[in-house]
Parts: sequence; structure tokens; C-alpha cells
Amino acid sequence: MTGQDLHQLLLNKWGRSYDVQLRRTQGKVFLQVMWKYLEQASFPLSETEYEAHMEAIATYLEGFGGTLQVQKYILDTKERPRLGKAVSIPLDLGLRASEWIL
Repeated sequence: MTGQDLHQLLLNKWGRSYDVQLRRTQGKVFLQVMWKYLEQASFPLSETEYEAHMEAIATYLEGFGGTLQVQKYILDTKERPRLGKAVSIPLDLGLRASEWIL
């Protein structure tokens, strides 16, 4: 998965270029689809910076082996990012979890 693929997945599902963040909480790793999006006037990144950020996140997802998990979750979920509430996608890293949870 590339950053463009991830961006397109978000656009196809919710119609907006939402920000995504990787978070570690209670020993688990989540991809969070935030409520801020590129088309907002107050969005802190330029389009070029957003594309670079999405590419970096996609690279991490590939390294984690979590791209299929993310794709399936986004396609299947009824949740929607809204002000103050991100969509949290749990990443099952399996045996590799210890590599990322230091």
C-alpha cells in the first residue's frame, strides 16, 4: 500500500482526506483516522506535506504487516471520524508486537 492508496481508501469511504496517526496505547498499536481533513481551511499541513505524511504512515503499515487489516476495517466499519472522536483501528502485530512496543 502506498500513501496514495491509503488516501484514496479514505476518500472512497468518507469523501474527505482525513489525517491519520499511529498511536500506542496500553501495549497496543492503533491507526487512528482523525477528524481533521486536508480540505479544511484550518488543516495544518499543505497538500505536499499531507502526501508525504500519508506515504510515511503507509510505509509503517507495510512494515507492521497491517495493510490488509486497515483496508478491511475501513471498508467494513460503520464508524465515521467526527469532531473529538477518531476512528481507532487496532493493529494485530502478532509475534512482531514486541519489536514495536518498546
